[in-house]
Amino acid sequence: MKKREIAVFGGAHIDRRGRISGVTAPGASNPGSWFEEAGGGGFNAARNLARIGHSVRMISPRGGDAAGEMVAAAAAAAGVIDCPFTFLDRKTPSYTAILENDGNLVIALADMELYQLFSPRRLQQRAIREILAVSDLVLMDANLPEETLVALVNAASGDGRLVAGIAVSPAKVMRFRKCLSGLSFLFMNEAEARALTGIDASDAKNWPTLLREAGLRGGVVTRGGAAAVAFDRGEASVIFPPALPALADVTGAGDALASGFLTARLSGFDLAGCLRHGIAAAGIALRSPFAVSEEMSRGNLEQAIALVPAPQMLS
Repeated sequence: MKKREIAVFGGAHIDRRGRISGVTAPGASNPGSWFEEAGGGGFNAARNLARIGHSVRMISPRGGDAAGEMVAAAAAAAGVIDCPFTFLDRKTPSYTAILENDGNLVIALADMELYQLFSPRRLQQRAIREILAVSDLVLMDANLPEETLVALVNAASGDGRLVAGIAVSPAKVMRFRKCLSGLSFLFMNEAEARALTGIDASDAKNWPTLLREAGLRGGVVTRGGAAAVAFDRGEASVIFPPALPALADVTGAGDALASGFLTARLSGFDLAGCLRHGIAAAGIALRSPFAVSEEMSRGNLEQAIALVPAPQMLS
């Protein structure tokens, strides 16, 4: 696979995760453990893409605090070229989640006000325009304001460039509504797909039609351990992820899937091949206690693909 130039815009902040030790008791104190690391949908994807071997630039707002320094250190460790907009008098955004013992999410709180300062005007800066001009892929997440996402899609479109988005959450995915037609692919889970369409599909096979009708050219819908579906303008593909003996942590699995999928797309793979790469990358992430697995690499990704079953193509 050829090394590509990639620009990622979106969340790069602090993830705090508390994991309950036993059976979850709602409305009560639960014994557990606490863990903190750098995270964010865009940043997780950026680090995965860099570990796979691409040249990746991360553009995101950041505070002038210790948390911001932690994000910068994580970027350096993964080989990401860090290009922050730093607000010295502000705090770096954070995401705090409580997980059940099996790794599934109970509830989360997102303190993301700083991202609202990333206005479309930032995209007019010469340095940003130069980054966009040389990028083979522009990836963004829905932590950014709606008007900024629209402006970024418009600025990145053309020249055969891939333009992709990460939904982040059911509430935030709605920020992509006005620019769906400009995205090559949008990565989302089933709850985010329901929010975008206003429809609860009974079968994974229904999502391509529903999302195309909403204006989306291509996308991937994940459904936990159930079948994942990918589509573009011409075809659709479904794959059942291989069963894993245990989940270390579900955090970052969708971002890893986007990274593997887009890596394959940049290398010319067909839709089914891209989805297999994405599911293989998600499997690597799910076996790690971190949002970005230290085992993520081009070689390990190629090996993991052998564990992914053949796809089912949809008419």
